Amino acid sequence: MVDFNRLAYLDLETTGTKPTRDQITEIAIVQTLNGVITDKWQSLICPGTHIPVMIQKLTGITPEMVADAPTIDEVIPVIIEKLKGHVVVAHNARFDVSFLRNAFKQSDIEFKYPVVCTVKLSREMYPNVKKHNLDSIIKRFDLTCESRHRAMDDAAILPQIVAHMRNEFNDQKVLEAMTSQQKLSSVPPHINPDIFSKMPNEPGVYLFYGETGNLLYVGKSVQIRARVISHFSSDHSHDREMRMAQQVYDIEWITTAGEFSALVLESELVKSRAPLFNRQLRKQKSLFTIYWENNLDGEVTQPNVIDMNNLNTQSKKASLKNTYGLFKNRRTAIEALRKLKDENQLCGIQLGLEKGKGPCFSYQLKKCKGICCGQETVIAYQIRMQQALAPIKIKGWPYQGAVGIKEYNEQSDISCIHIISHWLYLGKVNDESELANFNFDVTAKLDVDFYKICISQLQKSHALIDFANLNQ
Repeated sequence: MVDFNRLAYLDLETTGTKPTRDQITEIAIVQTLNGVITDKWQSLICPGTHIPVMIQKLTGITPEMVADAPTIDEVIPVIIEKLKGHVVVAHNARFDVSFLRNAFKQSDIEFKYPVVCTVKLSREMYPNVKKHNLDSIIKRFDLTCESRHRAMDDAAILPQIVAHMRNEFNDQKVLEAMTSQQKLSSVPPHINPDIFSKMPNEPGVYLFYGETGNLLYVGKSVQIRARVISHFSSDHSHDREMRMAQQVYDIEWITTAGEFSALVLESELVKSRAPLFNRQLRKQKSLFTIYWENNLDGEVTQPNVIDMNNLNTQSKKASLKNTYGLFKNRRTAIEALRKLKDENQLCGIQLGLEKGKGPCFSYQLKKCKGICCGQETVIAYQIRMQQALAPIKIKGWPYQGAVGIKEYNEQSDISCIHIISHWLYLGKVNDESELANFNFDVTAKLDVDFYKICISQLQKSHALIDFANLNQ
């Protein structure tokens, strides 16, 4: 059981905001028992890295001050002793705890202390107040902090803030607010934990919004609530995840009929709204592939990099068996050919990467087996070429025509049929009664992300409708 009578108020100063890159420069811990301060401890920390000038001006901590200070791994035993048996209290605790968690991790020690965030505590106790940063709270409570952005002064002001809350309300209400944080202790301070009681644990997508309503991230899951919570309960070994979580002010979700529906909706939203933290699934203007016909008829055929979106639908269907890889631009397709050449001793001339007659440049470096100068037979080269391309071959469409993937979410009574033909997404209907009026004209362009979704999802058990007998 968590003992909220024993609190360890914590503050850190650091070289920056990224816990996996930046380092701690100062730490302070103020221990209290039943609201009475029992111990104060602080230490400068040698970060072993540069302290930016802006940080030096903000904190007053210079390289000269920390040159002879202990390293973080040297003071971790002291930190463990100071925190033992205490609840850790920090302002915007997510920041401080992330730095300590990473420091502990580097020493193969698990950070496992209950944590209270005074930003969240302030929001809980004063829901009508707009600002909850430390300067605003100090001003609101008419407190004095002589050296802001120094660890001991910032840590020592926190017991005064908690004491002010206890005096204004009562111990029980403050205790209840602290206890409620343990249920979702890693949720950003800007998010009301009550939102999770409304969030469904069903398939769908979720959207993270920033302070000004800007869209930060779109994700999908078969269990929305569990996945969203996992964003806020990781150990923040990735800076991107940490930065995103710190900026989330609001969460929206859309329940779908199933996993396939969630994947499709996620892809659509990312492409149409370009969230800040989504690097994948971005909208593409063109899509390129390597086209190569292996005739094995005594003639060497060269591969061509082609724009698939310039092909008509029928050509696309007929030529899928001769296409290899999907690339977002011509340059990456050519780079893929170069990599295949180097890894498989293929010929630069036969790949169209070099011009001229006679031995190619790779042959002169003994990295081509000599198709370009009669040292390798055409059939042997074609077989090796086929083997080299095999791992990136685009899979042929496994059906005669279009199919419908049926999904049903029993909890929310949502049904959907997604209609697909030759890896092209044609659209969706709510149920089979709407299929009679569905237009099967193929106008969609091949999308690399949807292709990948189909490849993975068609391997799973889905209810399918085969439209092979319908006039397309």
